[in-house]
Amino acid sequence: MRGLSGKVAIITGASRGIGLGVARRLVEEGAKVVVTARKAEALAEAVETLGGPEHALGIAGSASDPEHRTEVVTRTIETFGSLDLLVNNTGINPAYGPLVDLDLDVARKILDTNAVAALAWVQEAHRAWMKEHGGAVVNVSSVAGVKPAPGIAMYGASKATLRSLTESLAVELGPDVRVNGVAPAVVKTRFASALYEGREEEVAAAYPLKRLGLPEDIGSAVAFLLSDDAGWMTGQTLVLDGGLTLTGGV
Repeated sequence: MRGLSGKVAIITGASRGIGLGVARRLVEEGAKVVVTARKAEALAEAVETLGGPEHALGIAGSASDPEHRTEVVTRTIETFGSLDLLVNNTGINPAYGPLVDLDLDVARKILDTNAVAALAWVQEAHRAWMKEHGGAVVNVSSVAGVKPAPGIAMYGASKATLRSLTESLAVELGPDVRVNGVAPAVVKTRFASALYEGREEEVAAAYPLKRLGLPEDIGSAVAFLLSDDAGWMTGQTLVLDGGLTLTGGV
C-alpha cells in the first residue's frame, strides 16, 4: 500500500488479537510500530513476533493513564523519529446483561476506556507531532456500535460514541490529519471468545460469508485506511462483518 513504508505507528491494545494483527500488517508494509498493553511479558512476545526492536517497541501501561500516554508518545518519537499513525484499539467489556441493571461505575469505566481514552490518545499524538506534520488515525469501533447489541449494550454505546468522535475529529483535524474507523463483528480473539467458543460453526452460520473474522481481516482494512490509497477518505467507519448486518444480526 502506498505511503506506509517508513511511517511510525502507535497501536494500543496490541499484545494480541486485532491489535497485533494490525501491527503485523503495518510491519509487513514497512512501518515501524509501537505497541501498548497492560502486560509487559505479552508485549515482549509481541515485539519478538514483529521482528524485534528494529521494527517494534512495546510499552506496558493502561490506555486510560495520562502518564502512560505521554510516555508512549515521547518514546515513540525519540526511538523512531516521528509519529505518523495512530490506531486506537484498546477496548473492554466487563459486563453482560440489561442496561437497567448495569452498575453505573462499570458504565463509566467502559465509556472512559473505549471512547474517552481514544480521544485522549488523539489529543496527545496531535500535540506532539500530527498538528505540525500531519498523520492518520484509525479507531477500532464495533458493529455493536452500529446496531443495538442486547447484553453488551454499554459496550455498544461506547463504540457508537467512538464512531461519532471519529466523524467529529475528521472534520476538526482535516486536511492534515485523516481520521477513520473500522467496526468489526465477531473476530476470533481471546477478547471475543465468549461469543463463539464451543459453537463457532453455529455462530458463523449467521454470516453470509460463513466464517468469523480473523485479526488479519481487520489488519488489512486498517492498513488501507492509514495508507495513501485512502487519501480521500476521512470520517468513515468501515463495517467489517462478513455480511452479518445485512441479515439483521449483530
